[in-house]
Amino acid sequence: MSANSQRESAMEQRSIDFIPLNERHGKPWHLFTIWFSSNLQITGLITGALAVTIGLNLTWAIISILVGNLVGAIFMAYHSVQGPRMGVPQMIQSRAQFGFLGALLPAAIVLCMYAGFAVEGGVVSGQALASWANISFSSSVIIQAAVAGVIAIVGYKLIHLSSRVITVISTILFGVITVALLAHLPGHLPPSPPPAFGTILQAVSIFVSWQITWAPYVSDYSRYLPVDTPSRTTFAWTYLGSVIGGSWVMILGAIGASINAEKMGTDSITFLSGLVPGIGGLILLALLIGAVPAGAYGAYGAYLTALSAVSAKGNGRSNPVVRTVFVVVFTAATAAATIAVNGDILATVENITLVLLYLLVPWTAINLTDYYFVRKGSYQISELFKLRGTYGLVKWPAVIIYLIAIAAQIPFINSSFYVGPLVPFFGGADLAWIVGLVLPTVLYLGYARWLKTRAPAIEEVAVVS
Repeated sequence: MSANSQRESAMEQRSIDFIPLNERHGKPWHLFTIWFSSNLQITGLITGALAVTIGLNLTWAIISILVGNLVGAIFMAYHSVQGPRMGVPQMIQSRAQFGFLGALLPAAIVLCMYAGFAVEGGVVSGQALASWANISFSSSVIIQAAVAGVIAIVGYKLIHLSSRVITVISTILFGVITVALLAHLPGHLPPSPPPAFGTILQAVSIFVSWQITWAPYVSDYSRYLPVDTPSRTTFAWTYLGSVIGGSWVMILGAIGASINAEKMGTDSITFLSGLVPGIGGLILLALLIGAVPAGAYGAYGAYLTALSAVSAKGNGRSNPVVRTVFVVVFTAATAAATIAVNGDILATVENITLVLLYLLVPWTAINLTDYYFVRKGSYQISELFKLRGTYGLVKWPAVIIYLIAIAAQIPFINSSFYVGPLVPFFGGADLAWIVGLVLPTVLYLGYARWLKTRAPAIEEVAVVS
């Protein structure tokens, strides 16, 4: 298949391989719609409600939402810059830090993340579709899994196209939800004591987590952009889309919880759809629309991550049949798990997001430190696909630094399932994610300087074809 026919084909022909320069396409602003639409979903709305349910008043809830999104999106947007420069999916890049087989460790964690988020999102959006269409929960989950699966199978172009359409529709529909919620917000909320610093930081941690857990996805959706796309432009469109979409929907969740925290926690679908008589179906549709890109990104990203774990293939085209088989199996398995899940949605959301934060923060710190400070964006791309290439089989120092960083977070964790021994000394604040960012950055920089690691002089992305 020629380069021209590949650009014209609806079905994506590549997978984890390097995207040649003559096949690059797209506009940087497309990244805004990718990340805006993926954030503007019902799971984000319920995540925003957590700020109120853990003890913040609405003012502090909004502050924590804004701070968490503004801080967390910095890291995911810097990952986005890597896409046009390197032209490969996000998790393939981890081979440069962890080695060919060492990268299996973060890849396995990311696969668990994709599966966990698929189940979490499936429970919430499955209830919404079941209520809107008056069908069973099982049927609802299967329908949504099928739609997301088709988008993931077709691949990159359809994912971007659907995100632009969904951005327009979601903006209008979530505008309706915003007006409806504000109309029901009491003129004077009941007074509440100033929140503890630990509670504020706990809420900020949840929202930082929401953004950082996008990190393994990010360059998957920017890798087709032209290699000369300005880094600041890639960063800005990604950052704005994720911050605006995430903050908006989470603030709506916090407002909903301020109106009726009990209903937001136990039956948010019925509560939200009943806000304005006569347009409950429209509100439910808004909540459902955002679940489409998130489900598709999960299946698509899981495929790329799984392939990066088992394949050394780095040249030529992908077999779409392989992607189809994987996506069908993945969506079927996560749909079955979703149908089997029961329990408190808010507790499930909080626990999943925090656990993933503790596991992903050290990885993102090592990846970004290596890219921006050690190698300064210069990699030998072809070596990423060699079992015993320049980047080695297993880079034990990076693996050990990663594990040390995870372990170092444990005493600082404050969650519903575990409270670390050092938490009381910091007023109940959860400082684990800060430790998970700072410690591996310092250790990896120290390791790199000790080895006097220097990046190759050649920007291989400019010469590989």
